[in-house]
This record gives sequence, C-alpha cells and structure tokens, in this order.
Amino acid sequence: MAPTGRSLKRDLSLTVGALGVVFGDIGTSPLYAMRESALAVGGHAASQAAVYGALSLIFWALVIVVTVKYVGFIMRAGNNGEGGVMALAALAHRAPVSRRAKTAIGVAALMGLALFYGDGMLTPAISVLSAMEGLGASDTFKPWILPLTLLILVGLFLMQSRGTEKIGKVFGPVMVVWFIVLAVLGSIEIVKQPQILFAANPVYALNLFRTEPWTAFVALGSVVLAVTGCEALYADMGHFGARAIRWAWLYFAFPALVLNYFGQGALLLSNPGAAPFLFYALVPGWLHYPMVALAAIATIIASQAVISGVFSITRQAVQLGQLPRMEIRHASAAEMGQIYVPKSNAMLAVGVVLIVLIFKTSDSLAAAYGIAVTGVMVISTALVAVVARYRWKWKRTSVILIFGSLGLIDVAFMGSNALKLVQGGWLPLAVAGATFVVMDTWRMGRRAHLEAMRDNSLALDLFLDRADKFSQRIAGTAVFLSPRLDAVPNPLLHSLKHYKVLHERVVICAVSVADTPFVSKAKRITVEKLGKGFFAVRISYGFIETPDIPEALNLARAQGLALEPDATTYFLGRETLVAGVNPRMKSWRVSLYMWLASNALSPARFFHLPPGRVVELGTQVSI
Repeated sequence: MAPTGRSLKRDLSLTVGALGVVFGDIGTSPLYAMRESALAVGGHAASQAAVYGALSLIFWALVIVVTVKYVGFIMRAGNNGEGGVMALAALAHRAPVSRRAKTAIGVAALMGLALFYGDGMLTPAISVLSAMEGLGASDTFKPWILPLTLLILVGLFLMQSRGTEKIGKVFGPVMVVWFIVLAVLGSIEIVKQPQILFAANPVYALNLFRTEPWTAFVALGSVVLAVTGCEALYADMGHFGARAIRWAWLYFAFPALVLNYFGQGALLLSNPGAAPFLFYALVPGWLHYPMVALAAIATIIASQAVISGVFSITRQAVQLGQLPRMEIRHASAAEMGQIYVPKSNAMLAVGVVLIVLIFKTSDSLAAAYGIAVTGVMVISTALVAVVARYRWKWKRTSVILIFGSLGLIDVAFMGSNALKLVQGGWLPLAVAGATFVVMDTWRMGRRAHLEAMRDNSLALDLFLDRADKFSQRIAGTAVFLSPRLDAVPNPLLHSLKHYKVLHERVVICAVSVADTPFVSKAKRITVEKLGKGFFAVRISYGFIETPDIPEALNLARAQGLALEPDATTYFLGRETLVAGVNPRMKSWRVSLYMWLASNALSPARFFHLPPGRVVELGTQVSI
C-alpha cells in the first residue's frame, strides 16, 4: 500500500528529526575518526597503502556494524516499538532459558547501562573539543580553544533544566545542513582524486591485516570512532520509529559520511602531511571559521542527544529498581521523552568538565574513547542473538553463523580498544565500574531490605481475621504503600499502634514495573475487595513511564473503588536503616546502600502524592 501524502510528510518530518537527534554523535565522527585512523596506520605522513587500508576499514565498519547489524538486525528487536539495551534485555529475558541464563541477561543489562554512562561523559567532551580545535589554525585563537570548549559545555548543562523543546525544533534542519556540507566537501576532493573510490574494495582492509596484522589490529581502536553513536539508532527507535531512522541512515547520513571520509582519504593522497588537521584541511580558507561555528553547533547537538539519552536510561533504571529514586522533571508538557534529571545532569557536568581539563586535546581523548562503546556493542550482539533464537525462531546454526561473526568483529574492536587502557581507556571503565557497583549494591540492598521487612511482617489474612476487634473506625480513606499485597504494611501497624483506630476504607497499594515500555490504561490498575473495608490495589507502569499514584487511583472508580481526594490520606513508612548483627551483605555494601537510601527521593515526591495529604511514620529496619 503506497503511503498517503500526509503519512509521507510525517515520515519525512520524522526522518529530519532523527537526523537531528539520532545521528548527532555518529554524524560528527568525521571531525576525528579518519584522522586518528590514518595516524594509527601510517603516522603523520600516511602512505598510499595506509590511506587505502584505513579508509577501507572505516567504510566496512559503517557497512557491517551500523548498516547490517544495527539497521538490519538489531532494530528488528523492538519492545513495543522501544529500543535500547534495557528494552533488548527485557525481550531476551522473556526467552525460555535457564535461571542462570536469565541472571546473566540481567547482569549484561546492568553492564550495558554502566558502560553507557562512561560513554556519556566522553562524547560531549571529545565532540565539542574537536570542533573548537579548528580555531588552532590561528595563533590568536589557539589559547581560546579550551576556555571556549568549557564555556559551551557548561552552558549546555545549565540549559538542561529549561528544556530543549525550542532548540530541538532546529536540530534536524541544522544537521541536514551539516550532512550536506560533509558530502559537498568530500565530493570536491573525490573529484580531484577519483582513484580513492577503490578503497571501498575490502581487499585493502584485508591486505592491511595480512601485511601488518599488529598495525591493523591497533588501528581498529581508532576505526571504531567512526561508528560511535550507532547504539543511538536503536535506543531512539521509540521516538522516531524504525522506518524514519532507516531512511535517515540509508538515504542521507550514510552517503554523506562515506563521501566525507573518502574525501578526507583523497586529500591525504595529495597531501599526506595533512593528517593531523585532516577534517579542516578539506575546508576552503574563506569557509574555515564558519565551518568551525557549524561544527560547534553540530557537536552541541550530538552532546545534547547523549545527555538526553543518559536522562532517559536513568529513568528506566530508576523505574526498574536498578538505581535509587531520583527527581525526574518533565521539561516539556507536550513531549513525554523530554525529561530532566538534576542529579544525572550534575554528575555529567562535573565529569565532562574534569575530562576536558585532564585530557585537554581531542587526540588525547581519542585514546580514552571507544572502549565503553565497544562493550555495549558486544552486549547488544549477545542479547539480540538470544532474541533471534527464541523469539524470531531462527535456527541455531544461523544464529551462530551470523551473530557469531558479528560478535567476533565487536570483540576485535573491544580488544583493540583495550590497548588504550593505560593511555586513558581506564577512565570510561572506571566510571562504568563505579556505576555498576552502585547499581548492583542498590539491587542487593533492596532485596535484603525487603527480606528484612518480610521477616517482621504480619500476614494480611491473619490481620483481616482480627479486624473486627477494631470497632473504632473513622471516616475517610487511608492508602498505604507496600511492596507486597499479602502482608500488612508496617505503616498500617504503626498507625494502629499510635492512633488505635482504622479508617472506614483501607487501601493497600503496590506499584510494579512491567518489562514493557508502556502499560495501557486498561491494565494500569487492578482492585481486589478483601472485605471489612479493605482493598488490595496493584498499579502497573511501563519502564519509561512516570508513576503518579493519585492519577492511577482515579481509574479505580470503574472497579468499585471511588476515592475522594479531600478525604484520602496517604501513609508512608520512613525507615531508619541500621546494620544488623549478621548483615545480609558485606559491610561496605551495607554502608553504601544506607547512604544511597538516605539520599533517595522521598516516595511522596516520586509517586506525586499531594503534600498536604501525606503522613510519614518512622520505623527502624535492620539489614
């Protein structure tokens, strides 16, 4: 069925939008990827063989890693239209595999999240710094490279709290201009040296491995810079749709990038000494400073996409219980995806500024960049292989052949980047490692916390049997939040102990998060009448939705539970955690969990409870 004019217009609009958000990172890679690859293969004056070999590696990395793996295979693994490592892990987790395999999938998802944080700090730093280094052509402006980079980055992070809706509208058109300029600049040089097109022959890449295997292997650590940002194609699938992203890549971004990379290769054939300043060497002198300005804007857009991605994945991690509750603000009333997470923003801002001050140049940063990206690539390939085997019903041999081959390529990239550990590759791994420890400790701590509460809890059915003894009941509704619906919430017991009364209606409310991005309103809430004025309510959310309990409880009216806001009181437990005599975790994890819990956002704010209708009752929990 041919698309209508309206649907075609919408697809084109989404395609332009995808260019502005999804392809910002990979679209600014020409600023440094070919330069670093050529220097890795041939040194400061790259030979013809080095140019052909490096360019062939970049071209086939774009074809195999981005086009075949991500666009061709991974983007087929949509979780209700959503993508990203968490959505992919949720799909893989539903496969009929062993408990140990499901645990491994969960750990892989945590590692993917942690590595994404490491990558999120490096991308804004290397992107903006590489763009501003175009000012180095003049001794007058050279001292301003670092201050201007820091000024742009700090301004970008300060802007986050105000939202990016207005600026976001121009992201797409600006990146359209950027890709057109990339294509034109590359084409001009290709016309001068058309023989560079032979580098598309994979023989040149294979010959490099045959004649100089160690040099080729080391060069992969720089070649991967050309595909950084490929994870965004899948992660942002829910915002723009798979078709719009595929169109944007196949018909616009990919051809423009290829033309620019081949143009840079053509320039190296005629001027091998241009390698250290390769991207800006393509630009005519009269266009140099306007190009610096355009590159700066493009890298700001790339940085914004990464920052927004960190906010989005933080929200998912919080919803799924992998991180403590945090304040999540909606920066736009119209766009659900536009959110602002103050703690994540502050952490990223401090990290990015320190990285720029420590490394100072994009050359130095390139040594640190890539290892986190390749780690996520390996995890994504492993998870999509599980999905292909059990959800797409592929034959085992096909899965092993296709994803085994793609996995070997990912491992080769990761192995090459591992050589950068001493030069700076330790940095993203340190960030990822710290993030993983925090998430793992929070997950273990929550389990120990809930077990401690369960050990001291009273079964709800036993409590209901004795409910008649509490003859004094007062008007109104009391809502008690609880992780379980089969046990009496501690705040209820404490309320009864102190006030000696029960409300005429008592609602025990549990909130759960599904392994899907959204839960329909029809399935949002279930109400069970327990008798004697008691109700058990379960509210379900998708992992990218924001919980709002009062709003959800409005849906209970259709199931026989009508709540009047002015007559409803929410009771919460304010737990004081102490280390037990026989703690369920190592002492350092107990201390870390207690610190994380003390700094978590209060349930009242996280669940959007009305401030004037909340009562908190303190209790002590030993873990």
